[in-house]
Amino acid sequence: MALDLTASSLDITRTICDIPSVSGDEAMLADAIEQAVRPLAHLEVIRFGNTIVARTQLGRAQRVVIAGHIDTVPINDNVPTKDVDIDGEPHLWGRGTVDMKGGVGVQLKLAAELTEPVVDITWMWYDNEEVAAALNGLNLLSAARPDLFQADFAILGEPSNGQVEGGCNGTLRAIVRTHGMRAHSARAWVGENAIHGAAPILARLAEYRAKEVAVEGLVYRESLSAVRISGGVAGNVIPDLCEVEVNYRFAPSKSAADAEAHVRGVLAGFEVEITDAAEGARPGLDAPIAQQFVTAVGAEPRPKYGWTDVARFSALGIPAVNYGPGDPHLAHHDQERVPTAQIDAVERGLRAWLTGA
Repeated sequence: MALDLTASSLDITRTICDIPSVSGDEAMLADAIEQAVRPLAHLEVIRFGNTIVARTQLGRAQRVVIAGHIDTVPINDNVPTKDVDIDGEPHLWGRGTVDMKGGVGVQLKLAAELTEPVVDITWMWYDNEEVAAALNGLNLLSAARPDLFQADFAILGEPSNGQVEGGCNGTLRAIVRTHGMRAHSARAWVGENAIHGAAPILARLAEYRAKEVAVEGLVYRESLSAVRISGGVAGNVIPDLCEVEVNYRFAPSKSAADAEAHVRGVLAGFEVEITDAAEGARPGLDAPIAQQFVTAVGAEPRPKYGWTDVARFSALGIPAVNYGPGDPHLAHHDQERVPTAQIDAVERGLRAWLTGA
């Protein structure tokens, strides 16, 4: 399916949403994007796997990376897209409209049209964001081509309701284990029930009160939650092992080591194994270029509660924010849909800033 970059951002979004690109199967969409941007004389185009990079080389004093992932979570009868009316407001409905092909549609439109932006721009459209970090196209590209990440500022088109969301929370996952002794359930007193032993873990998590942490003027809300529990071997056997998976979302003022220490403190006395951790990103709004961006798009910065790839830019020393159409609450939802007005508004905001209008 060919991409017409002279079409509106809405129509480009519609087209790329109708090209299925579930994580691991992005080649068709990556091909379409490459074929659309390769002929544009003002862009140098680089392909790395199913990640497409297109950049200006105008010798501007500053460079900005504007990125978006092209993969989606699995489709569930929500492709092809359709136009729907929600309370009198036009929406584009379908998988990827929010997370995050609406943002990518805007970026493709502007990449084609902005031949003389006031800053040099490196556009990045990458694969495998929705799955393991080891597969993430942005992660792989930064390792293979660090030269492409030389920039003063970065914008990720993740859904933010058309507002600017600075930085992001970090995330940590852990397995908390209790051990017991197997026995026949008819003679339960002979054994030791590991599932019963997990009750204090659940009690501590239920009693845990989320903290609000101010970081550079934005207030991030933390959470510590049980997300999965497993144990038991049969319906007539006292279980000798129970595992509670815990997810901690922590403010970007904390390091992963700080987060681990906090989780171990809350769950002191239990066996805790840290299985995954990713540090957050500070808001990135203190840099003058970031402040100019916020002013140009007319937004009031907010915190990003979920983890996003802005953390990868932050780790490279590049201030980064989230700015894209769509309600994050509808990301991955079977009724995923984006107000068409938000697509237009984000395009206007980025265009105004990138052209100095």
